[in-house]
Amino acid sequence: MSAAATPSPPAEAPIPWLGLLAVLLGTFISTLTGRLSSFGLADVRGGIHAGFDEGAWITTAFTVAQMLVTPVAVWVGSIYGPRRILILAALLFTAASAVIPYSQNLPTMLVLMFLAGLGSGCFIPLTLGYVLRSMPPRLWAYGVALYALNLELSLNISASVEGWYVDHLTWHWIFWQNVPLGLGMAICLHFGVRQQPPPALRLNKDIYGLATCGLGLALLYAALDQGNRLDWLNSGLIWGLLIAGVFLLVCFVLHERTAEKPWLDFQVLLRHPMPFLLLMIALLRLTILSTSFLIPYFLGGVRGFRALQVGDTLIWIAMPQLLICWLAAVFLRRTDPRFVACFGLCLIGIACMTVAYTLTPNWGSDQFLISQLLQAVGQSCALSGIVFNAVLRLRPQDALSFGALLQISRLFGGETGQAFISTLARVREQRSSNLIGLHVKAGDPAVLHRLQAYGQVIARHDQPAKAAPLILGEDLRAMATTLSTIDCFVAVSAFAVVALFVMIVVMRAPPRGPASHRPLFARRSA
Repeated sequence: MSAAATPSPPAEAPIPWLGLLAVLLGTFISTLTGRLSSFGLADVRGGIHAGFDEGAWITTAFTVAQMLVTPVAVWVGSIYGPRRILILAALLFTAASAVIPYSQNLPTMLVLMFLAGLGSGCFIPLTLGYVLRSMPPRLWAYGVALYALNLELSLNISASVEGWYVDHLTWHWIFWQNVPLGLGMAICLHFGVRQQPPPALRLNKDIYGLATCGLGLALLYAALDQGNRLDWLNSGLIWGLLIAGVFLLVCFVLHERTAEKPWLDFQVLLRHPMPFLLLMIALLRLTILSTSFLIPYFLGGVRGFRALQVGDTLIWIAMPQLLICWLAAVFLRRTDPRFVACFGLCLIGIACMTVAYTLTPNWGSDQFLISQLLQAVGQSCALSGIVFNAVLRLRPQDALSFGALLQISRLFGGETGQAFISTLARVREQRSSNLIGLHVKAGDPAVLHRLQAYGQVIARHDQPAKAAPLILGEDLRAMATTLSTIDCFVAVSAFAVVALFVMIVVMRAPPRGPASHRPLFARRSA
């Protein structure tokens, strides 16, 4: 966003902490809904009688709408202020969430999910800018830590929440829970944020730039989201989405470089080290969503755990965040944010390698406890440190532009990680299954001995003898899934190492300012 289009900061709100609560609640709602609809997708498909392939577009419709609306949300927020836009977005999201469970067919469900995505897509891009404007600089570290807490908490409690809804209520509550949350957010915004008077002159009406940027990003995101299911470049639809998305983004860049009043200030995007910080946010998001995919993948595929049982493991990432959030903020105020980020990335790498070197098919929720506690500390410190490092380099007029770039990096990093890890897990499981199967041959003495042992156990339970080969096949599949999970955790650890390398080699100390850290042993008066 160019400096000329940035409005002056709004006057102090009647209840400032209520406005802060509102925007942080929006961050929480947006991420939680995306994760809940992913975990409960099978129940949602069954509720509207949709098949696997067509039902896969339900979550895509929601997240693609979030990506599409991001540029528009930042542009409109810079003109009318965050209050009016966030209230309208919260009401749209609430209304769509209330009606979604009544969908009778897939097209209706897709339209309503798209509308809900348009509403929730406005939350995160406008959150960080409001946090920085409403809090004094000495408290920015705590605001950034709360921002990271919302993202982490909503990601990792979703399995437990979805499992509880399905077991005790119905899948409809995956969406109905957003009604009181969305209304509460709108009420907090109404009383906590003062209305900003609209400017006399509307600037930067770059409709072409907004359209090409939003559509290009949305098409690329749809290709990533559906790529693993459609076998990537073997699908004509994926080719079409990728070509159209890249073409629109090239048109956007060329237009913005030549426009008299461009929507996006490329100086914000290209100023060192902003590209590396956005890359690190994408890499970190990749590692976070990858591990939150791998644990349900293993526990569901090998142990047959349901969502509520998987949530017992992921909750150990979520709950410690309440304490770690405060500690991360203290560290950001007392040390260089680069050290906090490096510490977190090291813990993420150690946690992934711990699982990779010790995982067996007998693992359950309890065996993941130590690694997930390390993961919880690492994710909070790494995300808070990286975002705060970027915040310290921002000019006040760049806050909204950074909010849009952060949202794009967050969504693309997470979706790239999900697509990469799910594809890697599928390919490695197929390879491991093939290699293991080469040693399982009909008539082999070891195979016959194993089948006889299964037969004796089955006979005690009055089961048919033909079930023995099926049990052997399940054991082989479980072993292949375990090996593919190990390979994926090694890959995630490698991504954490790459991010750590970039932080150590590329990042310089941020400039000193009112939000900079105070040395650990400095006197308070200093």
